[in-house]
Amino acid sequence: MTSYDKPTPTDQDAPRAHDPQAATPKTVTEAALFEAFGGLRGLVETVLPGLLFVTIYTINQDLHLSALAALAVSLVLLAARLLRKGTMKHAFSGVFGIVFGVVFAMMTGNAKDFYLPGMLYTLGLALAYCVTALAGVPLIGLILGPVFKENLSWRTRNPGRKKAYTKASWAWGLILLAKCAILFPMYWWADTTKFGWVLIALKIPPFLLAVYFTWVFLSKAPPPIDVFAEMEAEEKAEKEREAAATAQSPAQIPPHATPHTQARPQPDAEL
Repeated sequence: MTSYDKPTPTDQDAPRAHDPQAATPKTVTEAALFEAFGGLRGLVETVLPGLLFVTIYTINQDLHLSALAALAVSLVLLAARLLRKGTMKHAFSGVFGIVFGVVFAMMTGNAKDFYLPGMLYTLGLALAYCVTALAGVPLIGLILGPVFKENLSWRTRNPGRKKAYTKASWAWGLILLAKCAILFPMYWWADTTKFGWVLIALKIPPFLLAVYFTWVFLSKAPPPIDVFAEMEAEEKAEKEREAAATAQSPAQIPPHATPHTQARPQPDAEL
């Protein structure tokens, strides 16, 4: 076992009273989910480019103008993140998604292909949630473990949290699969405008539903084990032990070995 998940004598006991996370699990869970999924700003960055694309395309049926407008607004959102020195992962993922969508749509000349990369990503993500949950390494735990500062300790030291992460991964996987079950048939038979508005309408509700289930499962689970704090405490204790050992074991010279204490030879008696 690594230092991240090795058991300690208190692992099987009741939640630690001195752990601030144990006192308010729901509050901690809310804050962590808000951070992990980007909060309100992350939702805006996810929805706005696609909303602009479908709005412009509905008005004038101009694929190039719609695609370039969506790309431009995603770059503006990214620049705003850079100026504010905020977390970049959500903005970058949004830009990459828009770029791939624009490239697909321009190559095929079909405006619906603007949404195809995002749909394929959603399908792949849904399968990943389900497969990792079956494998006993739920993806949502891999995502949220570092956010809760527990890394992978939930796998071996906190079975209640592993169970909660598994349930949450199943929730994400099934919700996203249901979303794909609606969108992929529409991709083939619906017109671009109708398909675009349905896709935009399905951006936020499934996401919020999955986040809600994640919050419910984790707020009822045992508190996370802060492995970073444990390692810091271990390092501090080790330094204190070394300092104590040094203080208790000074270099000593035996008294009989010191020149000024050794018996000096007496002069011979005069003959």
